[in-house]
Amino acid sequence: MGLGDAVDGRVFHVKLPGQDAMARRAEEHIVPTRVMLPRRVMDRPLRQVAKRLAMAMMVLVATVLIVYLDRSEYHDNADGSVDFLDAVYYATVTLSTTGYGDIVPYGDGARLMNVLLVTPLRVLFLIILVGTTLEVLTERTREDFRLNRWRSNLREHTVVVGFGTKGRSAIQTLCSTGLKKEQIVVVDPASKVIEAANAEGFVGVLGDATRSDVLLRAELQKARQIIIATQRDDTAVLVALTARQLNRGAKIVAAVREEENAPLLRQSGADAVITSASAAGRLLGLSVLSPSAGTVMEDLIQQGSGLDLIERPVIKAEVGKNVREVEDLVVSVLRGHRLLGYDDPAASPVQLTDRLITIVRASPSNLQAGLPQGNGRR
Repeated sequence: MGLGDAVDGRVFHVKLPGQDAMARRAEEHIVPTRVMLPRRVMDRPLRQVAKRLAMAMMVLVATVLIVYLDRSEYHDNADGSVDFLDAVYYATVTLSTTGYGDIVPYGDGARLMNVLLVTPLRVLFLIILVGTTLEVLTERTREDFRLNRWRSNLREHTVVVGFGTKGRSAIQTLCSTGLKKEQIVVVDPASKVIEAANAEGFVGVLGDATRSDVLLRAELQKARQIIIATQRDDTAVLVALTARQLNRGAKIVAAVREEENAPLLRQSGADAVITSASAAGRLLGLSVLSPSAGTVMEDLIQQGSGLDLIERPVIKAEVGKNVREVEDLVVSVLRGHRLLGYDDPAASPVQLTDRLITIVRASPSNLQAGLPQGNGRR
């Protein structure tokens, strides 16, 4: 779809507000695509080396004590007896698998101790010494295992395209309502942005979200909802088209800068379109006319604190009641595909299949359960 397309006989033009990191990088070069899982907290390299050296010294000390305590059953070809220095020497050459053979265990007890204790300590010592090499060799296998397990367990998740100001704010709202970080996948073409998402505990997919293979890596075909928070409106349109093609049933919510681009984005498959510039302008105008009203509106759109605007199902005790008789403060009633205002005569009585848009006192546990709060009225 180009910048100007005909939909239902009408021609829509996408207005380009400026350069966007996602589109610019896609035009300059092909962005490498890969999934980046949140990394576990690792110690600093010097601390890791110090820990391994300390473990190696503990193994060496344990071996020296075993040999020294059982020194009567060891034979030194030089003088026939084994002292503490000989025990240290024997432990060192044994753990390093050098084994000159000048000091040997000749008693049955010493040989049994070598089989049961010294040999396992030797293996442990070698593992500690080559631990860095083994870690490098197994890192890829471990990452592949984590990635395969993540793919198999991921269901009904949320894909967020763009981790800028809008994307971060959307994620914060979702998390404040009880959504786990493991159920959110961030898609962005900038590696530093994905690293920032990983640092906050989110899975990231590095790549251009207008490409279907990138969205498939984010398991978008199994997602429940998709948030498009790009900086350019034409990028948002292409992402919406690709996402809707891959997942017909997911809820797609997108943000645009210019209000004139909202109809094209809806035609591209978005269920809801938020005009960021117009919304901010309206909030500014409302705050000028009434600072208190602006504060209330800002509080309503910040989930998890103060007053929250939520959508919930009707409970059996509310069936048949007037909208004003519901315990929560009802703003609108969603009946099928119709959105009825609280003052609409058709909104009452409340039906079991309705969904209520209510203002409630913030409570994450109740929001997650979808239960009425009872604190919305003054």
